[in-house]
Amino acid sequence: MNEKILKLMERGTKILGSKYAIMGGAMTWISESNLTSALSNAGLFGVLASGAMDGNSLREEIIATQQKTGKNFGVNIITMNPKINDLIDVCGERKVSHVILAGGIPEKGTIEKIHSYGSQAMAFAPSQSIAKRLFKQGIDALIIEGSEAGGHVGPLSTMILIQDILLNLNEYPIFVAGGILRGELVAGLLKIGAAGCQLGTVFACCKESIAHENFKKAYFRASGRNAVLPVQLDKKFNIAPVRALENIATEEFVQKQREVLQKFERGEVAANNGRLSLEHFWAGSLRRAVREGDTDRGSLMSGQIVELIKEEKSIQEIIDQILKEAESVLD
Repeated sequence: MNEKILKLMERGTKILGSKYAIMGGAMTWISESNLTSALSNAGLFGVLASGAMDGNSLREEIIATQQKTGKNFGVNIITMNPKINDLIDVCGERKVSHVILAGGIPEKGTIEKIHSYGSQAMAFAPSQSIAKRLFKQGIDALIIEGSEAGGHVGPLSTMILIQDILLNLNEYPIFVAGGILRGELVAGLLKIGAAGCQLGTVFACCKESIAHENFKKAYFRASGRNAVLPVQLDKKFNIAPVRALENIATEEFVQKQREVLQKFERGEVAANNGRLSLEHFWAGSLRRAVREGDTDRGSLMSGQIVELIKEEKSIQEIIDQILKEAESVLD
């Protein structure tokens, strides 16, 4: 193997404790113990998605993952989860090496709590100013994820975030996500200062993924333009945009959003609780697609990179291809 790509990855691998500076995206119902451990065992960095889990469920999933791998992996926790502190305690109890905070800007106290257990804290930054603030508050590394990605995304593309955040703050460890698959792009991002990359959609439909056969086939049939963001009905009630393949579930989410918005306007539900109920909608809808194979009313969270994914491959086949492509532009 060309040692140049491993040399470029050193900054990221030191942070992650993995062979390759490539993270798996945290995908609810998909990034469970099987996929997470398989990614870490292949030399990547698996990330377990806590989704809407409570402390006991998360503990069981962490234990199951640790039984399948002795390698480092992270746990993704949604910041709006009202039991976030309990989930961090579980991660600390099980000595999880990394906690990745998503779905909002974490508070300094949350970062400090993670550090108190000897774990590293990572988070997502949608702008340069927030990135600077998080590094000042002690975050160990950041992920910048463009709107091309699947699941919860911000408003800006990966290309814009690279120029706004990575190129201005490359003295800090920053991983790049959203619309990434080919190794030439991975190599290019490492050369301009990225600590590593995060890939999600391609692993959602890999051979090691437990996702239903119908779910995977929907990915292979889709084009990038099929991966859409939901309509936001009212700017006064911000929703977390979720990119997914368009189907009946997409329409049902708009109706659910309308119901929550009306309750919010009548004072029947607080903004945070309303948004949390929308999160629960997505989690349930996603389960129907991933576990039951309902590709009509189940959520098919997907990035636009689905355009390039047309067959089921193993994790090893995916990483071998990425490394081969990366090496082709480094020789």
